[in-house]
Amino acid sequence: MNRSIIISEIRKSYGSLIALDNISLSIDSGELFGLIGADGAGKTSLFEILATLTIPDSGEASIGDSDVRKNKEAIRSSIGYMPGRFSLYQDLSVSENLNFFATIFGTTIENGSDLIAPIWNQLLPFSSRPAAKLSGGMKQKLALCCALVHEPSVLLLDEPTTGVDPVARREFWDILETIRQRGITILVSTPYMDEALRCDRIAFIHEGRILTVDTPDNLISQYKGSVYEIRSDNIYAIIDLIRKLDETKSCFAFGQSLHWSTDVLSEQATQLLRDNNIRINELRAIKPTIEDCFMQLMK
Repeated sequence: MNRSIIISEIRKSYGSLIALDNISLSIDSGELFGLIGADGAGKTSLFEILATLTIPDSGEASIGDSDVRKNKEAIRSSIGYMPGRFSLYQDLSVSENLNFFATIFGTTIENGSDLIAPIWNQLLPFSSRPAAKLSGGMKQKLALCCALVHEPSVLLLDEPTTGVDPVARREFWDILETIRQRGITILVSTPYMDEALRCDRIAFIHEGRILTVDTPDNLISQYKGSVYEIRSDNIYAIIDLIRKLDETKSCFAFGQSLHWSTDVLSEQATQLLRDNNIRINELRAIKPTIEDCFMQLMK
């Protein structure tokens, strides 16, 4: 399998803050690869290095045959990059933004129409609307269209669905799947664990370090221990109690419930809850989620 992106021992710091701590990754051509982590984990720093916007303190990275230090122009012409913050021109219309980026890359909307057509067709009813007046989901579709107009071989998407409603998020990922089928390599970062399930492989990143790299299915199947879901009217009191138990591996709020990882559901645990007058509405064993895998690795 050809490698589209190779990252070797990349380190980046800002003063005393270590943003990336000897990161190494390799991403296959045509792969949809997810970089999963919370805010401040180092995702944006890595994207800025790959997009040649900043220089690493040490280590090497390449996209295709081009080195991020030595071949900046070659990389910039071969990638499509969407930064985490909407960066198009707010006062220009949808069509003006797209035409501007096409001109920058020495092409036209028509030349890239085969790739961007499915997205552009959704934007056409709003073609004369200023970008500032678009919804969050439409803004991201416009940004993606601009990133694809020159038909890049690699797409770098830094948290493209942050702040977008759930329906628009699903639509955006459906578009990414279509793009991947065209053979374009996609590296996408996200804080949303459910989006990890749509990637071919994922890397968990935490405090500038890669915790693991694997397929979502493999990570879930390799989970050690059992997970129990607890529903109660006093979730946060339960968290404090359960975290004190020796057998607790992790315990965190998950929406309106609690996920508790342990090897065994002991009498000590249930007695502790009874002694503290904690009412349990529901307690059941569940299959681990990708969030549970991430929390276990963080421990």
